[in-house]
Amino acid sequence: MTGSPGMGKVVCVVPTGDRCGEGVLWHPEEEAVYWTDINRFLIHRWTLRDLSLRSWFFDEPVTAVLLTDSSETLVVVLGSSAILWEPRSDTRGEPIFRLQNWPRVRLNDAGVDPWGSLWVGSMRNNVNADGSAGEVGGSDGALYRIDGDGKARECVSNIGISNTIVWSPDRTRFYFADSLADNIDVFECDQGEMKNPRPFLKGFGRGAPDGSAVDSGGYLWNCRYGGDCIVRVAPSGVIDRIVEMPTPNITNCTFGGDGLKTLYITTAALGASPGDRFAGGLFALETDVAGQRENRFRG
Repeated sequence: MTGSPGMGKVVCVVPTGDRCGEGVLWHPEEEAVYWTDINRFLIHRWTLRDLSLRSWFFDEPVTAVLLTDSSETLVVVLGSSAILWEPRSDTRGEPIFRLQNWPRVRLNDAGVDPWGSLWVGSMRNNVNADGSAGEVGGSDGALYRIDGDGKARECVSNIGISNTIVWSPDRTRFYFADSLADNIDVFECDQGEMKNPRPFLKGFGRGAPDGSAVDSGGYLWNCRYGGDCIVRVAPSGVIDRIVEMPTPNITNCTFGGDGLKTLYITTAALGASPGDRFAGGLFALETDVAGQRENRFRG
């Protein structure tokens, strides 16, 4: 496959053929990668110790999986809501957040901030009841913050597709993308409060901005849907490198593995050519820089 200077090769480690792989998470206690297939209503788990794969069905789109302060409980973001879930027993709790205008609008990307609050973004629902792809468009999306006491508030509105919900290592920057606007903004951040947004990466020219991760050096790794690549951007906004991918629709990434030096990458088979056997797989890339630990929701 393909590589980049100073790094290993991009390898498809789990060829799941996801229609829209997303929401990738490294679970350190389990030494496992969790991710979703939005359009097949699935969560996957790939365990590194024995290279085993397990999948769970849900009744609606599943867009993200996140850690909590209990290693046995995860936050699952669905199209309509966010719930707590225990994979070992498959116990699914009542929603900790409900999206009022579902199913016209659905939840999409999500993240947990360094202070333990959950952030979820929404978009016009482009997933039909049977999982087939619907139309994308409009500016119906918003970004919400959900605190551990259940209080929720809308922080950003008039969004096309909410993506990239990540923070810098020093906790002073928050990155947020609107894929339809082909724009990633950076906000000043203070104890979870955001202010003074400004453009960070706009009009890159290869696909649209999807999910992202931030490494320990503060560089943003942005997945480009339709762009066949991941772009690493310095805190100054200067493009540091481009990681070429063997399939076009790159959706999300996170750091995991030994020393947090493996980038795990999700992709989508939707819209890929029939002969693209890598589309929708989970990929891994050994990097020359470590990532950050995943933040945990404090419920």
